[in-house]
Amino acid sequence: MVDNRYATALVIGSVLSLLATVYLSVAVGTQHWYQYQSPPAGRDVANTSELRNPREDFLNGDFDEKTYSDMLFRLNGTLGLWWRCVQVPAPAHSHWFKEPDPKMVTECVSFTLPQQFIPKYKDPGNHNGQEDLLRTYLWRCQFLLPLVSLGLVFLGALTGLCACLCRSLTPTLGIGVLHLLAGMCTLATVCCFLAGMDLLHRANPPPDGVDGSLGWSLYLALISSPLHMMAAALLLWAARSHRQSYHNRVA
Repeated sequence: MVDNRYATALVIGSVLSLLATVYLSVAVGTQHWYQYQSPPAGRDVANTSELRNPREDFLNGDFDEKTYSDMLFRLNGTLGLWWRCVQVPAPAHSHWFKEPDPKMVTECVSFTLPQQFIPKYKDPGNHNGQEDLLRTYLWRCQFLLPLVSLGLVFLGALTGLCACLCRSLTPTLGIGVLHLLAGMCTLATVCCFLAGMDLLHRANPPPDGVDGSLGWSLYLALISSPLHMMAAALLLWAARSHRQSYHNRVA
């Protein structure tokens, strides 16, 4: 028989774990980890010959860090773990009339799995230059760690389901440890992303007038980390208290 206090802790911990997992899943699948605000003139340069070819490379999925970074700077871009997006004018309905303030649409391109493992260079865009090992491994960690975090939570949920079927609180300690590790992986993901963006801006500074800010996807990931840790604390407390109560009853 499970005491009401332990049952309440388990229910609250499960709800926190579910919320954290939803937040992290949304954060991983969206592109608003970092966003740039370009000056108004930056929207018009999308139609100039200077940027037409890089824009086509961006939208066609050709991966070059220097190219897509410059496009993000100039076209109000947003960057995520798996997506990069820019704002471009919507296709004109007429070749004879050009709207003075055309409607802007968001165009997104995903990072493929091989692109996630492409090395970074100290001079972005110079593929014959020296590899930047720190940025390379920060980039790889920032997309691998959230997958590890989600995997740990899934393993904990599977273990919890088996524990419910067996009507046992014994695995609760292990489930709490898995949630604690998941929260640490999520926090490490945010740290790796922020450190990587800082190093990128040092190697390839944004032009004057371009402002960068953190997006809501990053904040969702940041919120999910303490939620996982709070769930872990409740699960660990329930497991420890139940074990002590059991030993007291046996003694």
